[in-house]
Amino acid sequence: MVLTEGIRHKCGVFAVFGHPDAAAVTRYALFALQHRGQEAAGISVSDGRQLTVVRGTGLVAEALSPTRLAPLEGIAAISAIGHVRYSTAGSSTLANAQPLLMHCRQGEVAVAHNGNFTNTRVLRQAMESRGAVLQTDADTELLLHRIDQSAEDELGPALREALGQVEGAYALAVQAKDAIWLCRDPNGIRPLVLGRLDNAWVAASETCALDAVGATYVREVAAGEVVALGPKGVRSVSLEPAEGPSGLCLFEYVYLARPDSGFGGHNVHLARKEMGRRLWQQAPVAADVVVGVPDTGMSAAVGFGEASGIPFEFGLIKNRYVGRTFIQPLQRLREEGVRLKLNPVAAVLLGRRVVLVEDSIVRGTTARRLVSLVRDAGAREVHLRIASPPFIHPCFYGIDIPRRSDLLAPGMTERTMAEAVGADSLAFLSIQAAREAAGGGSFCTACFTGRYPVEPADALVPAIPGGEG
Repeated sequence: MVLTEGIRHKCGVFAVFGHPDAAAVTRYALFALQHRGQEAAGISVSDGRQLTVVRGTGLVAEALSPTRLAPLEGIAAISAIGHVRYSTAGSSTLANAQPLLMHCRQGEVAVAHNGNFTNTRVLRQAMESRGAVLQTDADTELLLHRIDQSAEDELGPALREALGQVEGAYALAVQAKDAIWLCRDPNGIRPLVLGRLDNAWVAASETCALDAVGATYVREVAAGEVVALGPKGVRSVSLEPAEGPSGLCLFEYVYLARPDSGFGGHNVHLARKEMGRRLWQQAPVAADVVVGVPDTGMSAAVGFGEASGIPFEFGLIKNRYVGRTFIQPLQRLREEGVRLKLNPVAAVLLGRRVVLVEDSIVRGTTARRLVSLVRDAGAREVHLRIASPPFIHPCFYGIDIPRRSDLLAPGMTERTMAEAVGADSLAFLSIQAAREAAGGGSFCTACFTGRYPVEPADALVPAIPGGEG
């Protein structure tokens, strides 16, 4: 998926304890997690006495430039947490950039958060009624206020009490001056992995960040687990998974994660290849060439080509130097945005029947432009194959999938969707095949099925003026 149709995800988290270059390690790791958030980035470091936070808007290179990191020079850090952000809960401002730092009753606390609390409006209402003054409109701040309001004097117990009052999906790195707590939601929807770097412990949203800093993967933080990193090493301080089926967001395999990452022992690239193979089995088509949509459709396209025997070709080339904030004043030029990000290889497409493999369809605007782009390059036929089930419901767990009324798939058949985007045919991967390709087991598939493992309470509560609404 190459245009901003609405799929954005919050966010990428990293933590390190016990490394002499904690800040530098964290910055390197955030480069590896850049795909998970491109609006803001930040680092919080501790020298054992106090926390210092540096945050900025934009990509890691600019948000955490050497000039911006100047306040960290000379700090003998013992730990750090880092964050890259997209705004799904809370507006895109520097105030909402993370890590968030708050002087709580239990001491200074910094938090980096991936996911969404689904009872945010209820929590906000309750806190404001008790006189809390909120500085941001991000849901993460509510956790800090819950910690501050706890009767517990120690941060660890206060954190666990606060986690009992929030709902939804989250992977958290919570930092005090002398410890870091790693927390994963009871359903395990948002990912969090634990690793070892020399004598230090590290954690990240994806294994690719561990690889980037030379760390060794140890295990995943379990669903509902709180892990403490401190001077005495690592220890699991609580484990309270949800009752009944639960699991990682299946869309991590489809689109969110980098292909060199892995979850539960299953590599993302290989899972996407298998999705492509199964897509051919379910929806074969006579064609001359298979073309993947960069970047996240490429692995599935390779699998589709291998299973079908139809040659895989690079029929679309991505321009990696067009920023996501590129804006043109003229409507005609804005509509040509897809041509700036992707250029068709006419020599591959001219006169041929093309299978165009994409990871997903949201509103359908990107798919329509892609099909038009390939046709304009001379393709005789364009058959769209989608390596995931159709989106028919919004996500409340940290992925910015639009309202149901904005989605293309609800109420439409594959034939009518093909007509809507201008393709000769269109087919989606079944949900069962997607699960099996990702290694089987239990996954969160709410955006595909409408079966939510955590009741989306905020969707049932009127928006509060001035809140996230």
